[in-house]
Formats: sequence, structure tokens, C-alpha cells
Amino acid sequence: MIQLSEQREKELIIQLESMVSESRNANSLDLDQLSTLDLVTLINSEDATVASAVSQALAAIADAVELAVSAIKDGGRLIYLGAGTSGRLGVLDAVECPPTFSVPHGLVVGVLAGGQGAMFKAVEGAEDSVELGANDLKAIDLTSKDCVVGIAASGRTPYVIGGLSYANSLGAKTVAMSCNPDGAILSHAAVAIALSVGPEVLTGSTRLKAGTAQKLALNMLSTATMVKLGKVYQNLMVDVAASNEKLYARAVRIVMLATECPYDTAKAALIKSGYRAKVAILMILSNLSAEEAEVRLASSNGKLSDAV
Repeated sequence: MIQLSEQREKELIIQLESMVSESRNANSLDLDQLSTLDLVTLINSEDATVASAVSQALAAIADAVELAVSAIKDGGRLIYLGAGTSGRLGVLDAVECPPTFSVPHGLVVGVLAGGQGAMFKAVEGAEDSVELGANDLKAIDLTSKDCVVGIAASGRTPYVIGGLSYANSLGAKTVAMSCNPDGAILSHAAVAIALSVGPEVLTGSTRLKAGTAQKLALNMLSTATMVKLGKVYQNLMVDVAASNEKLYARAVRIVMLATECPYDTAKAALIKSGYRAKVAILMILSNLSAEEAEVRLASSNGKLSDAV
């Protein structure tokens, strides 16, 4: 159990009182008295405001995408840093990138306060250390080529501030994402993403609207980054990694959709390409061998639309 001095506790209470994410929601003051249907209806109506709030931050999200693309093209990584729900959402986005876009494991990284175990069980006090945020980035050999995205619903998490400060000291690219418009972390990054979703239905439970807003923003950031890196053709996941039955079938369907060819043609090209949809598509569209398609893709930096 963490022991706080009375003075420190009062200081934190004052901080919390100033945060929108910790304010009481006037629409849910009788939350515990509602019928089940009214309860879920209220949560749903509050959730419906999230996309509009995220839309107010699109320019900043686009700036973050440009930083991430630049970092990766320069040989760096996209690194998410956070604690609690915010950190877990970063880890979730990171682990989805390899199967979706066939990027190497380690290109998009989720760093969570408290380590891997904190994904499943809260680690007491992990988010309270400025030094731990910096140390966790040192442990993954952060360099000036990387892009660090610090995520904190409260906008004040010491762990995230410590990590961003260390990243800045190295000259790394930095982004901060907060659900409080005056969040302290926003002043510790080159790009500040403020997701102003307002008070939660359940006071202070930022896994609700704040978490949803962060998930939407992270979806945009990683997906747009991969699109700009040539991992997408039209609106198809042409770099999808076929690793289970559904994804093998999806690869075939992607080739069929991109080339308007029959199943047999798509299947044959995929087999010859080693089940790499992007290569198979170029083989069919440009009448190339797998080897020729690989060379042309390499000369177009992997962007299929340029290679066709």
C-alpha cells in the first residue's frame, strides 16, 4: 500500500479537481438509480460524442503521422509509452501492426509502466516514477531516430513525462496524447494531441470515453502511417501476413479484388510469391515473375501503386 503524506495527498486532490477527466458528469448524477436499459443508453449517448471530440484533433494527429513516417523511413521506430489503460491501448495498437501490415516485430513498440505483467494486473505505483519512464526507454535503446508517443488520459502521468523528457534530450521525435486540454504532458512533446471528451459517465473512469478516444486516435495514427509507408494498395491490406486460416483466405480475396482475377489465378500467383499478396498482385497486373515483381517493388520502395 502506497503511503502519502497529508500535504502530498492534498496537492493531488487539487490537481484532480482541475482536470476535466476527473469532473462529475451532470448527465449521470443518478447513475446508480437508473434501470439497466437507461444505464446502458446513457453510456451509449456519452460514447456518441467521442468521435466529434477526436475530430477536433485531426490536424495534430496528422502531424503525428508525419513524424512517425519520417522516423520509420529514417530507420527509427514508432514507440508508444503509457501507464494503465492508456499504456495498454498503446501495446494493443503496437501488437496489431505486424499481422496487419507485415512490419517486423519491434518496429512499432508498446512500452507499459510496470512491464509486461502490467498488461494483465495493475502494478502499484508504476506510473508515479519519472525515472522509470526514462529508464524503460533506455532499456529498449531509444535513439534520436525514434518517434515516441506518450499517452496519458490525465495528461499528468509522471512516468510519461519522464519518458518524453528523456526522448527530447536525445533529439527523438515526440508526440503527447492527453484527454485533458491542459495536460502537462502536452508541453513535453513536439506534437500535442488533446482529446477533449469531457467528464466520464463514471467519474474518473478514463477507460470509458477517454479510452475510446485514445483508441480511435491510435487507430488513425498507425493506420495512416502504414498507408503512407506503402503498406496499402487502394484500400486493401496488401501486406497482410497470412498466419491463420482466415488470413490465408483473406490474402486470396485481396489478390482477387485488386486484380479482378478468378480464384485460381490469385491462388497460383500467391503460391509462386510465397503468399505475399503485394507481390502476387504485381505479378498479375504487370505479367511478371515473382522475382521480377520483387525487383520492381524494391525500386518503388514497396509502394504497389508506383510499381504497377
